[in-house]
Amino acid sequence: MVVASLTFGGIVGILLSGGFIWWEVGRYATPQVPVTVFDERKVLAAYTVGLFVGVPLAAAYLLLLASLANGALPGTALFLGGLVVGTEVVQLLLERSTYWGSTAAVPFYAVSLRAGIGGILAIAAVASYLGTVAHPSALGIASALLAAIALVALEVSGGFLSFRPRGRSGPRVGGPLAGAIFGAVAFFLLGTGPTAGPWGAVAASVIVLGGATLAFRGGRRVLAEVPAPTGASPTPEAGHPPSYGRTTPLPSGESSEDKRR
Repeated sequence: MVVASLTFGGIVGILLSGGFIWWEVGRYATPQVPVTVFDERKVLAAYTVGLFVGVPLAAAYLLLLASLANGALPGTALFLGGLVVGTEVVQLLLERSTYWGSTAAVPFYAVSLRAGIGGILAIAAVASYLGTVAHPSALGIASALLAAIALVALEVSGGFLSFRPRGRSGPRVGGPLAGAIFGAVAFFLLGTGPTAGPWGAVAASVIVLGGATLAFRGGRRVLAEVPAPTGASPTPEAGHPPSYGRTTPLPSGESSEDKRR
């Protein structure tokens, strides 16, 4: 039996999270750059792990919404803590693993993991609204979709904030504590917004999206500073490739160094 609310939520969640991988991570893959700076298989594996990890985290998110709606402070603290700590622990384990964390490209795998988690949270947000309302309104659907976008955005941006400072020459962003604080505030806002009605939910999503955008702009340089594999040509524009799908591959026999000259 097909559940329409879950099907629609699944489409939204996969499109949002998969679209992020295609657009942002894909900017650093051929033909957008001369040499792909990460392992595509590891990106897909990290994204898949994020989808699985996102299932229990989505349950915690829905329980957090219920706790806030009922004014249950112990439940709010429990599920908010589990949601935030669980996400940070999973990313930290990925960064320290021998499979994903053994190369300089680990930031790509970490944000792919967070995108997968965000996709499942987006499914939960949309499906929970459509599944609990007998007659969905246009404003209610719009607020659920906006919440789904905000969830993916806060997960990805929180992933950037959670990177530890790497070295003197590496990007200095933050750490798990910074990511956890950002996530706790964002999830709390998304949970309290609906208690004020659809417009409250919209306002909360807009605020979270604004904060996620600022964090994303400050943190995405982590991806731009990942070096090309040893022995490969450097990425064009000193490590700042243009947006995905807007780059013409280099002519055969022409290196990125020749292009800069």
